[in-house]
Amino acid sequence: MIQMVKKKKRAICCFLMVLMQMVLIAGCTMPRVMILDDPLSPEEHLRLGLAYEKDGELDNAIREYRAAAKRLPGAYFYLGNAHFQKNELDQAEKYYKRAIKEDSQNADAHNNLAWLYFVRRTNLDEAEKLVLKAIELNPSNQLTYEDTLEKVRDLKGSIE
Repeated sequence: MIQMVKKKKRAICCFLMVLMQMVLIAGCTMPRVMILDDPLSPEEHLRLGLAYEKDGELDNAIREYRAAAKRLPGAYFYLGNAHFQKNELDQAEKYYKRAIKEDSQNADAHNNLAWLYFVRRTNLDEAEKLVLKAIELNPSNQLTYEDTLEKVRDLKGSIE
């Protein structure tokens, strides 16, 4: 009787071992869903960021702009705008400068960095140069840039 119980225990143990091995093997062969690449293009991330920004979802916009900036340097400008709206001026300044570094022809980045300096009431000489550069780069948007220039110059005059 004891030997019969031992045989049953051994048989159950063997069965369980085989069952566990089968489960492990099946687990290794099961198909897995893996995303190796981002399914969205940088342009799609940028458009999604713009939609989030329009809806006031600035943290989501920043996340999308960062994803876009990995392969689309123009996204740094939008990162600057989103951080500016959140009143994170140090971050905004960093991204506007990066946008200008990546694309020195980005007139809006020049103008927005100048506006940031105006808001901070610092670097007003640099702000004036940035706005003049924006006007030079994109004369078709001169009226907008001249508004920034006028405000910078007025502030400079009131401080001096």
